[in-house]
Amino acid sequence: MVLQSSLKNCFQLFSILRTPKAGFRSTTSGGLIIQSISNDVYQNLAVEDWIHDHMNLENRQVLFLWRNSPAVVIGRHQNPWQECNLRLLRQKNIKLARRRSGGGTVYHDLGNINLTFFTTRKKYERMENLKLVVKALKALRPQLDVHVTDRYDILLDRQYKISGTAAKLGRTTAYHHCTLLCNADKFVLTSVLKSPYKGLKSNATPSVPASVKNLLDEDPSLTCEMLLDAIAEEYATQHQIDHRIALINPADEAVLPGINNKTKELQAWEWVYGKTPKFSISTCFNMIYKDSVLDVKVDMDVKHGRIEVCNIDLPEQWLPPALCSELVKSLTGSKFCPNEIAALATTLLRVCPQDDEFHSRWNLLCENMIMLM
Repeated sequence: MVLQSSLKNCFQLFSILRTPKAGFRSTTSGGLIIQSISNDVYQNLAVEDWIHDHMNLENRQVLFLWRNSPAVVIGRHQNPWQECNLRLLRQKNIKLARRRSGGGTVYHDLGNINLTFFTTRKKYERMENLKLVVKALKALRPQLDVHVTDRYDILLDRQYKISGTAAKLGRTTAYHHCTLLCNADKFVLTSVLKSPYKGLKSNATPSVPASVKNLLDEDPSLTCEMLLDAIAEEYATQHQIDHRIALINPADEAVLPGINNKTKELQAWEWVYGKTPKFSISTCFNMIYKDSVLDVKVDMDVKHGRIEVCNIDLPEQWLPPALCSELVKSLTGSKFCPNEIAALATTLLRVCPQDDEFHSRWNLLCENMIMLM
């Protein structure tokens, strides 16, 4: 199957997506397979939101296929500091996104396939979707030992997780999306999904660790394109529809009115970090200064991604008490964010005495505070 939409499919897709919601009932019933031409995680998540919010799926089911450049995607009710190594994400320029569905954290790159199954809420059935994926894999390579678990994961060789699941159930519409590890960078995956932050307490939904494996590790003759084709073919067969894949541009306002605003919402700090459930940090760190080791204790409460309560316990007389109080006052209400803390530290330093030793102590404290984030 060629991953290219025919003119007929393009026109059908355009007609379906441009039709007002109430008018979807009058369009052709059946299924539709679409694939994003974008590898941007925010744009692709925005397409999910758009279809969920705008399409009437009463007589139609949709399979959305998409792949992302390196990104970590957390569930709606998760804490990014608890789930991943944010410092490493920044160093490697890996994006962090929060999706609208629940579930755990996943790593995406171009070696990972994402599948989203859209139906009405009444027809929502994630187990059937996963069985469809397994059937497609078996048709492609009968020797593969893959099966669906009661937790809605797909396991390879009875022990390696190759697919995780999450879902969003609206009032009338629902979607189930899952990943499929084809040829992802496992070293990066395991590195970024390991939180280095200590003393964090949160009621956010935690991810469940699992051993993972790529399908291409099992059979190097496979490619992501072959796997996409096989799944689309099986979906088309089961729903008795045209097996061609219609390509979609997630930035096309003519086809998806309002899509760019949805993308901006998903990129915003207020969504990615600000939607984190309230959490607290109680930790100690050591600062080495002129052959001395100093213990510093920090307690913080963070709500909506902002520091609500802050206490810093420093060795007596290490810094002027008034300055420490000013730092705590400035931190309270600020974003729990290294860039914001660095800017605050620089601003406060400008109004302090021009003393080299004092500045060295101040910079050391601020560097360690930033490491907490």
